[in-house]
Amino acid sequence: MILEEKLIRWTKPSSETEQEKQERIERMIREAISSHNAFDNSSLTVFTKGSYANNTNVKLDSDVDIAVECTEVIYWEKSEDYNYKGGSPYTGIWTPQKLRDELILALKSKFPKQIDTSGSTAIQINSSSARVNADVVPCFSYKYYTKFSDVKGTKIFKTDGSKAVNYPMQQLENGIEKNNRTNRLYKRAVRILKRTANEMSKNGIFKEIPSYFVECLVYNCPDSLFESSTWIERIKNLLICIYNNTKNEEPKENRWLEVNASFYLFYPKQKWTRKDAEEFAIASWKYLGFK
Repeated sequence: MILEEKLIRWTKPSSETEQEKQERIERMIREAISSHNAFDNSSLTVFTKGSYANNTNVKLDSDVDIAVECTEVIYWEKSEDYNYKGGSPYTGIWTPQKLRDELILALKSKFPKQIDTSGSTAIQINSSSARVNADVVPCFSYKYYTKFSDVKGTKIFKTDGSKAVNYPMQQLENGIEKNNRTNRLYKRAVRILKRTANEMSKNGIFKEIPSYFVECLVYNCPDSLFESSTWIERIKNLLICIYNNTKNEEPKENRWLEVNASFYLFYPKQKWTRKDAEEFAIASWKYLGFK
């Protein structure tokens, strides 16, 4: 198979069979939550996030990520220059521990002996022949206030005592906008480089890297790089851009962002480094046989 044909094949999302399994697990999780009595009369929002929601998933990236957001409570933070004092204290029943505990009970009832609670963040539902793995994350509504606006997100309370803020809706919206601006080529390019990363990891050529990291790298490349007429030229352009923008130290201006545009892509406590990006670009170039 010539390379261009291979890259075209790699632009495709998960197979129809895989998509059916993804849709099935999402539906079953929603059923588990709606039938759990403890959640009656509670304000919960259940939504998909990550690669599945953003339609950038590939076969080895087919797990479904589901957020269960308690919207009765809003955790908040503010910028130093904004004098926000907050609303009335929450007096309801939903604490981080109770939300997690009830969610585990609901899922265990629906998926007997298939629930793994060993992770600090997500409750994992193991796959079967009829469904893919799923990670269910209990979280709460979150807002970050500034002098000019407020940004909505979710706040996660992990079992190890740490906390995390995510902005899944911003990731979804920004990805859609980028895809539209590039004539629907952005998400296809993400799938190509995710499959490249998976193939290199499987064959021991390059270490495993998070699929979201790959998505972020492609997101930061200028829209104009998608205008070439072949996938070979597009992917070459993207890898050159990733390499050129990560081979040196972090700049003080025009820093790359995550797809959610709320966090810098590179900072000291991040899961990946600029070196990871640089080496991924080099390894991908060699693996794809580019000259």
